[in-house]
Order: sequence, then C-alpha cells, then structure tokens
Amino acid sequence: MTLTLENRSRNKESSLTQALRQIQQLNSKIAVLEQQHQDYVHQQQNLIAAIAEICVSPIQEIQALRILIYRGEWECRRYLRSVLLKQSQASK
Repeated sequence: MTLTLENRSRNKESSLTQALRQIQQLNSKIAVLEQQHQDYVHQQQNLIAAIAEICVSPIQEIQALRILIYRGEWECRRYLRSVLLKQSQASK
C-alpha cells in the first residue's frame, strides 16, 4: 500500500514537473515571438518614415503604402528605390 502511494506521488510530481517545463518552454517561445513582433513593428515604422521622406506627392505616398500593405516590405522598398531613381534623373 505504501509503495503504491509513493508511486502515485512520484507520478504526480513527475507530471507537474513536466507541465512546468512545458510552461517555461512556451513562455520562452512567447518572449521570442514578442521580440520578433517588436522588431517587425520597428522596421515598419522606419519604412513609413522613409515613405514620408522620399515621396514628394501624396499619390506616391498612397501608392507606397498600398504596396507595403498588399505586396510587402520588399516590394515597397523596390518602389521607393524607383521613386528615388526618377527623382535623381529628373534633377539632372
């Protein structure tokens, strides 16, 4: 009888230890995801500031934001490079 109670006690402790370990792993993953999200938000804020700085007309800004929303960061940066290229060619 004592052996059975000790085994049950160990099994419960083992289950609790395992659950605690899983919770700690999930918390670590959540922390990583939160950091990645913060990095992403920061990059987007920098890109939006670049849009405001580079685009000379509201239509260009709207176009850049649409590209950012629907096509992503890389396409938006490509569009901004083309705007800069056109501006440099126009100033020559």
